[in-house]
Amino acid sequence: MNEDSSLEDRIISVLKKIYDPEIPVDIYELGLIYDIQISRKKEVKILMTLTTYNCPVADILPIEVKEKIQSIKEINNVNVVLTFDPPWDRGFMSEEARLELGML
Repeated sequence: MNEDSSLEDRIISVLKKIYDPEIPVDIYELGLIYDIQISRKKEVKILMTLTTYNCPVADILPIEVKEKIQSIKEINNVNVVLTFDPPWDRGFMSEEARLELGML
C-alpha cells in the first residue's frame, strides 16, 4: 500500500463519520463524494454534491467536510468543490446505504 492510498483511506474514514442530518447514512456511503484527489504536496481536493440543490445544509456540510479532512495531520490544504453535475440520485448510494434505508 503506498502512502497516498493510506491517506485516502484515512480521508474516507473521516468522511464516513459525517452524516447528512436528514438521512441516517454517512455522506460517503450516500454517494455525495464524487472524487478525492491528493497532490504530492498533500493538498486534497474533494468534489462533492448534495442530495438536492436547496439542501438545508448546503452552507455547512462542505465546511464540515473541509474542517474534518484538514484535521488529518499530514494534509496541508483542503479544497472542497460543490457540484451538481451530475445531479445526485439514489443510484449513487452504496448497497450498504440502500440496505440501511430499506431500499433493497
